[in-house]
Amino acid sequence: MESNFGAFQGNNSVIRSLATLAYEGRRPAFAQAQLLAALQIIQHGDIQADQMKGSWAGAMGQTQFIPTTYNTHAVDFDGDGRRDIWNSPSDALASTAHYLQSSGWQKGQPWGVEVQPLPSGFDYSLADGGVRKSVAEWLQLGIELPPGVSLPANVDQLSAALLLPAGYRGPAFLVLDNFRAILKYNNSSSYALAVGLLSERFGGGGVIRGSWPKDELPLSRSQRIDLQTALSAKGYDAGNADGIIGANTRKAIRAAQQALGWPADGYPTVKLLESLQGR
Repeated sequence: MESNFGAFQGNNSVIRSLATLAYEGRRPAFAQAQLLAALQIIQHGDIQADQMKGSWAGAMGQTQFIPTTYNTHAVDFDGDGRRDIWNSPSDALASTAHYLQSSGWQKGQPWGVEVQPLPSGFDYSLADGGVRKSVAEWLQLGIELPPGVSLPANVDQLSAALLLPAGYRGPAFLVLDNFRAILKYNNSSSYALAVGLLSERFGGGGVIRGSWPKDELPLSRSQRIDLQTALSAKGYDAGNADGIIGANTRKAIRAAQQALGWPADGYPTVKLLESLQGR
């Protein structure tokens, strides 16, 4: 998705980008490892240095592999002697499939499923990626599949988490281990959800049934920093005020929501920010 199906892979020299980041970036050790891996790719003969283009951060090819991932998982699927994730869709897709398989992808299993609106009185604090239950246990808590939607017979014992990408007012999903495999590719729930839904769209599905709270815009980075600062000032430890809504911040949000008598879904909103700021 980052490359618009391979149409835009980045015009930066991967070697130049990684050399710059290795010298003055925020994670020099990481960039140094990627730079050495990129040089190994060139040495192997998969691509010439002047043709190794990618993003400013060194991600490259149609599916934006970093060099170390390339060296571990890239494959020559079309048999031309080169692992060409830049120009060969076959190599790019097969390499990505190899990566997902190595990350725990289970063939024939779904990534997840959208569920019906959650029942009244549901404990929204369970909508935490760290809370995992079997699908059967989630169904026992009152979660229901949409009419006409069924899962393979063996799925009910698989581990799943409840995902509320827009908080309690938006759609709800049970996400399985294949969702976690996508997260290993890109550790963003929004990214993994988009990949899962897009994959279903290719087969005619993937239409979100639940309503999305379009009147509730996502917080800007400065607003997220303000929210973290306000949470910590009220005694809810949100961790560093860096604008990244991670596990600590979501835990703090839930505590604040519970104190206010709101559904504790851990979702950051303008309403919560204004309440904490006394507005």
